[in-house]
Amino acid sequence: MALERVCDIMTRDLLTLDQTATLKDAHDLMREKSIRHIPVVDPLTGKLLGVLTQKRMLATIMGLLSDYGVSALERRERQCRVMEILDSDLESVDAQAPLTEVVQFFLSNKHGCLTVVDEEGRLQGMVTSSDFVRLCAGLLKERG
Repeated sequence: MALERVCDIMTRDLLTLDQTATLKDAHDLMREKSIRHIPVVDPLTGKLLGVLTQKRMLATIMGLLSDYGVSALERRERQCRVMEILDSDLESVDAQAPLTEVVQFFLSNKHGCLTVVDEEGRLQGMVTSSDFVRLCAGLLKERG
């Protein structure tokens, strides 16, 4: 198994949202597709604007529940734009970067994903900690 670069293990077909999406849109997408990270992308340029994590989404929902109660949650989720709560100060990597760099990123940070962008900042894919678990499982299986 010659897996040495980010492009060898990254997920390419990502579910994304654009800057007009609401917290309700993100909540529904995460629940329906069982995903924990949603890149937010400018639909005209393909540039990555940020990532909404499940952790950030849940913290926001808990705050809304605390402030407004269960009866107002859905209405408040529809009023909250993902652009207000996404993480836009994030690290990204090039698809040709060596996996050893990405391993160090995951070991040094408490992030569950690393976005992959091209030189113009357009989203190309994402690498998650789950991708590394799958890689490890494959390597262990190869060893017998």
